[in-house]
Order: sequence, then structure tokens, then C-alpha cells
Amino acid sequence: MFDSFVIFGGSGFVGTHMQRLLREKFPQAKVYVADLLADGSQYSQKIDVRKPIEMSGNFGPNTLVFNFAAVHRTPGHPDYAYFETNIRGAENVCAFAEKNGIENIVFTSSIAPYGAAEELKSEDTLPTPNTPYGISKLVAEKIHREWAAGGTNRRLSIVRPGIVFGTGENGNMTRLYKALKGHKFAYAGRKDTIKACIYVKDLVRVMLAMSENSSAEKVQLYNCCYYPSFTIEQICNTMMQATGVKRHIPYIPQKPMMAAATVAGAFGGLGLGICPARVKKLMISTNIDGQKLSKDYPLSFTLEEAFRDWWKDCEEKCLE
Repeated sequence: MFDSFVIFGGSGFVGTHMQRLLREKFPQAKVYVADLLADGSQYSQKIDVRKPIEMSGNFGPNTLVFNFAAVHRTPGHPDYAYFETNIRGAENVCAFAEKNGIENIVFTSSIAPYGAAEELKSEDTLPTPNTPYGISKLVAEKIHREWAAGGTNRRLSIVRPGIVFGTGENGNMTRLYKALKGHKFAYAGRKDTIKACIYVKDLVRVMLAMSENSSAEKVQLYNCCYYPSFTIEQICNTMMQATGVKRHIPYIPQKPMMAAATVAGAFGGLGLGICPARVKKLMISTNIDGQKLSKDYPLSFTLEEAFRDWWKDCEEKCLE
């Protein structure tokens, strides 16, 4: 079906896993990596999506584009950076597809457009983003939808992943593991905070399956997470079970926890990225409904299987 692929943001965490999957499944296809951190090897080009995109290669209707390029870590960037990269990048990627007659795009959005709230959010929930990142991602979705509406044969898959974890993540789950192992984690104010998440190997497989599904709607939108989502207590217990970590996790009420985070933040987060903003984020649920995904594109790994597979990939030494 596809003879070439272009991965914008292909040198990042999700992008490298997608590269691996595509090369395994389509060994004869050309996989173009477009990224500021691209190594410049064959089919790997340094591309800044904030600027008009000029790439060398053979592109057309049988090319599939993945748009992973984004400024996403929050907190961590000035407001302007989210809008510049995520919105301008969406415009330039869609313009590249338009120019080259490409008819299929997969776009990784986020659950951030839903906004921070405890209520369960399905794909039909009205987005109410309350951060620059969430706003920029929602606008980027609209830009991709406009591109899809501009051609009869165009197809678009939008995914809104929860926390994506796996080898090379160096994010929330990695910090959680290191904190658990180092006896530096405590339940912050509550144990039942819901944290929607998905294993990176499942995410890339699902995104490819969406693009290949010719019977699907012209525009597909899916929350990408386990169904039902897990609480932070369930995630911690499962992670410890899979990696052999044995410890009792203390519970600290909200006010003392925030005070401790303030002190830790003053000392650089103690090497774990601990700061008031991150601790506050930990106490807010990401209660995302993955039921639609579970019906149409079932995940291959349970949470424990995912952690065990990740642990195996890290030679059973340390999740990273």
C-alpha cells in the first residue's frame, strides 16, 4: 500500500520506535526521517518544521506521513515555543503533503486539549484546553482537518495518547521508576489519581494500523490509552512487580508534599525533576476513555506485559 514513509520528528522517542516498526514490516520501503536532530545519513534530513519544508525524495499518493514533531514537555518551555512549533509545524507539514500529492497523514495530538479535570473524557468530549501546549495541539488538529477536507482521497488519523512509556522515554514513567527504586516517591495527596497511559510499541502499531485501514472514516480520532485507565497506585504496584522493586510507598498529604517539592525544586529537583508544578500535575487525574480504541484497535500488551517487555529491552537493569 505504501512505498515510502516520512516521519517528522523521527529522531524522537516515538519516532525512533516507528522507524523500527516500519523497517521491520516494510524492508523494501524508503523511510525518510525529518528532524532537527537527524543524523544526515541516507533518508535522514535535518528539517525544522517551523519553516517551509523542502525535502529531497520521491513522494506521492503512496507516501504516508507521520507528524510527531512538537514541543511537548510541560512545564518546561516558554508559551511562545508551543505555538511556534506545534501550530506553524502543522501548517508546514500539511503544505508539504499538499505540494507532493500525499494523501495520508497520521498526527499525534495529545490529551492536553481536554484540559485538566477529573471527569471522564471520550472523543466526543468538548475540548477545553487550559495550557499553551493543549491549545496549540487543538489548533494543530484543526489545521490537519482542513488539509484532509481539501481532497477527496485524503485520509487523516489523529491520536490523543496518554502518557507514552517505553525504551528511550526519559519522561514521567522513567522518573517514577527511579523514584520508586531510590525510595524517593510518595503518593502525593491521594492514591486514586487516574493516569491514562500507553506502551510505545502499542502506540506505533496502532497508528500504522489506522493508516492502513481503508474502510475507516476519512478522519479518525482516537484516545490512545488502556481501557479502563489505571490509578497511580495500580501503576506503581504493577511496575514494581514487573521490575522486582520491593518497597512500601508512603502517603503524604497534599500540603506537606507541596512544601517538600518546593524545597526539592530549590535544589534542582534532586535529580528527579521534582518541583511544585510536577507534583501538582501528579495529583490531577488524566481520566481518558480508551474504550473506542479497545474495540477498533485492541492493544497487544497488558500493563504488566508492557512493563516486563520494557524491562527486558533494558536488559533487566534499569527502566530508561
